[in-house]
Amino acid sequence: MANEDNSIFIGGKPFMNYVTGVVIQFTTKDASEVIIKARGKFISRAVDVAEVSINRFLKDQIEVKDIKIDSEGFKNKEGRDVRVSTIDITLKKK
Repeated sequence: MANEDNSIFIGGKPFMNYVTGVVIQFTTKDASEVIIKARGKFISRAVDVAEVSINRFLKDQIEVKDIKIDSEGFKNKEGRDVRVSTIDITLKKK
């Protein structure tokens, strides 16, 4: 299982920052697995990061090992309970 150092948390930074992060984990840091994590509106960006990493930058070198979907509950700023969807995309070296 990959540790937390091999996790990429998707947020509001430029798209290519995340792709670069994935590529660096596999090449420079020699990680065997990288987990792309996202919540809510960033889930589609996480899927795009995984696809671009697999099909453009590390073609024939990595593949999707696992995809986990879930939801988390928390209180928003107004104090209401809300649920947000989450996704973990695990990539591994071929």
